[in-house]
Amino acid sequence: MKLNFKLYTTLTLLLIGVSIIAGCKKYDNPPPVFEEIKDLSTAQRKVLVITIDGLPGAELQKSLPANMAMMKKNAKYTFNTLATSTSTSGWVSMLTGTSLMKHHISDDSFERTEDDNNEDHGEVVNYRNVLDYVTQYKTVTTAMVTTSDNLRDYIRNADDAPIVTTDLAVKDSAVSILSQNSLGTIVVDFKAVQEAGIKDGFNTSNPAFVTALNQTDTYIGNLLDAVKARKNYDQEDWLIIVTTNHGGGKSDSQNGFIMLYNPAFQEYELKKSGFNGVLFAEKTSKAIIPDDKGLFDAGQTKSFTVQMDVKFNAVPGGYSSFFGHSTNLNGGNITGWQWAYYPGGGWVVTVGGTLNGGVGKSDITADDKPGTDWHTLTMTVDYLDANTRTLKIYMDGKLQSKSMNISRNKSLSTTEALRIGHRAGDNDVPTSFHGANLTYFNTALSDETVKNTFRLTDITKHPNYSNVIGYWPMDEGLEDKFFTKLPGGSNIPITGSYKWVSFGDDFPPSSKPDAKVEKYSIISTAYDVSALTLYWMNIPILKDFGFDGIPYLNKFEVEFLKK
Repeated sequence: MKLNFKLYTTLTLLLIGVSIIAGCKKYDNPPPVFEEIKDLSTAQRKVLVITIDGLPGAELQKSLPANMAMMKKNAKYTFNTLATSTSTSGWVSMLTGTSLMKHHISDDSFERTEDDNNEDHGEVVNYRNVLDYVTQYKTVTTAMVTTSDNLRDYIRNADDAPIVTTDLAVKDSAVSILSQNSLGTIVVDFKAVQEAGIKDGFNTSNPAFVTALNQTDTYIGNLLDAVKARKNYDQEDWLIIVTTNHGGGKSDSQNGFIMLYNPAFQEYELKKSGFNGVLFAEKTSKAIIPDDKGLFDAGQTKSFTVQMDVKFNAVPGGYSSFFGHSTNLNGGNITGWQWAYYPGGGWVVTVGGTLNGGVGKSDITADDKPGTDWHTLTMTVDYLDANTRTLKIYMDGKLQSKSMNISRNKSLSTTEALRIGHRAGDNDVPTSFHGANLTYFNTALSDETVKNTFRLTDITKHPNYSNVIGYWPMDEGLEDKFFTKLPGGSNIPITGSYKWVSFGDDFPPSSKPDAKVEKYSIISTAYDVSALTLYWMNIPILKDFGFDGIPYLNKFEVEFLKK
């Protein structure tokens, strides 16, 4: 084991906190600020992070094994941590305290990748990992125990990083390291649950998945015993974090979980309150499905329905397309379909088949004006025969008076992507709006169905749920993607200048209001792990670190700080 000198001055810390070379998106959250704690005890703060790769929070909640059930009684916890895009992106977020939109590391190589379609390029930033900060500020050692060679190499600054090949060896090595008096922070990675999920499903109906979870829980019990067996345990104060880097598999990102355990903690479930949505307001702000493999191709003979809750912030001063699957509307030329908000406050749907030999611009303007409140906007296209294909639009389930036969437009197929927000290259002006609950059906819903379901808050209860081929609640509150809620569906990357906004109790029509939280509204994320670790270790979280994570344990200090 190597020992590091920790003789750094505050000035040096400020200069090398982060190596700046990229821009970042904006959050409507307070910046992480280190709160000076008034702990009068002499106990040494230490942290054990245990990660169970691939474990969805919802599945853990269904079958909480013995040791974690015991820990929950003295824990701040949630079974609904924000989903991460990939297993690797989750790990890097946990270790650097930053979101994927900053670190841009998502594949198994742990190498940074860039989005060539992102117009919001800026400087590139290299973010240090949490163990680096721990050894810089504290005269302690650190450890990383994992079977992953790439992960071990990524966090190679750990003082101890044994080469192991099984979860049993991970447990045994971690127990051994936990006996070392100099240890300050250790990260332990278990992978058997992920391996069982990949083979037969990430759910409790998979016996191998449950067996792996229970075995991992036994290992967690062994680690807890090893902590309590430490020579100086009575003079130490341990924060034990049990979490996951990524819920589910590669094609099925699910929300994760986190459990923050300390014997002094009172049980408290971490929840967010109110609706959180993205503000689209500039030309660069958009969300695009990069390759839908023809799933949302409107074609010439297809029937389909598209529905989204929308809230505009103001009537635009110009013609503003805000959602669609089309080419640019140039005079009368357009191929595909688009939704726009026009001067005067009208919602307009335009279709065309210019590039496919059909009639160009054909549009319908809604009778009702959406104003600046939330409304459910719905468009149906119903193919009856070669001469009849009907376009209808609805607001809050109400059929607007006009409908249109668009058979002369022929095919609405386009190579353009389905996108929310401004279309790159358009001449119109962007409008300021928010969206939620985007739903795509591969059938035309009837007037009665649209009327009776526009306020439905559980999409699985929709009478045409079997026809849903795309569904995104768009309420994550953080990160750079709208996560699909359909198995095997595609997430929608968000790019450009956008911002997550909290609406409090102002919910979209199709969103189920969150239960009122007891005390604090907290959106739990993977990148909180680094912030919580440094907070517990009494290490200042400086602005230069670039953290997105929030050390929200500071809200509960009355429980564990000595008076």
